[in-house]
Amino acid sequence: MPAGNGPFPLIINIHGGGLMMGDKSNPPLTDELLAAGYAVASIDYRLSGEAKFPAAVQDAKAALRFLRAHAAEYKLNPDKFGAYGGSAGGNLAAMLGTSCGVAELEGTELGHADQSSCVQAVVDWFGPTDFLQMDKQFTGTSCPVNHDAANSPESQYIGAPIQTVPDQANAANPITYVSSDDAPFLIQHGSADCNVPPQQGKLLADALTRAIGADKVTYTLLDGAGHGGAQFSEAANVKLVTDFLNEYLK
Repeated sequence: MPAGNGPFPLIINIHGGGLMMGDKSNPPLTDELLAAGYAVASIDYRLSGEAKFPAAVQDAKAALRFLRAHAAEYKLNPDKFGAYGGSAGGNLAAMLGTSCGVAELEGTELGHADQSSCVQAVVDWFGPTDFLQMDKQFTGTSCPVNHDAANSPESQYIGAPIQTVPDQANAANPITYVSSDDAPFLIQHGSADCNVPPQQGKLLADALTRAIGADKVTYTLLDGAGHGGAQFSEAANVKLVTDFLNEYLK
């Protein structure tokens, strides 16, 4: 929590780890977000070894609804919630930004069904947005082509090799749910990312631009950056992130 009485806009951090590992400890940019006047909530979700899609999405939405239900207690502004994540966390943050109100993803049985799971802004760092295109996008590059494999993080998350169950794979793609009432997005990707093809961020940015307008979508390709790294946390890039959030959450 930042200093003061609030109510504060909230950033919900969603960790990465291929949807199969990781936890909510040590969320990035916390100090910078606190200094900018944001509360930060870092959440966990069921990993693919415990439960398959859509469990992780439902858990993120349930956490969001819990925080909104307890906004007064935590000195939060329930009308100013943003989602932020990298890699798998970027996928889930983007799902929050595009799939608000999709009944099969809400998981209302997990609690606080009376609360909205909508967010008002999304920061997606190098998240996969269309699982079925990832290997195709890496073909001909020096990056591994292994996302279609049965043991890939994406296939483990879905519960089968993704190309054999395209409907289920598409249901886990934030691009599937893009519509005119989606949240504003900041999408950033490294040009040298060999985990998630850089085209993944551009696909989602283009779809969102068509749906909600270019003024609400910012896409940045960080030249030479990989799957994360120092370029994302440099002061100039952090300012770009906080300026974006300030536009929509303050």
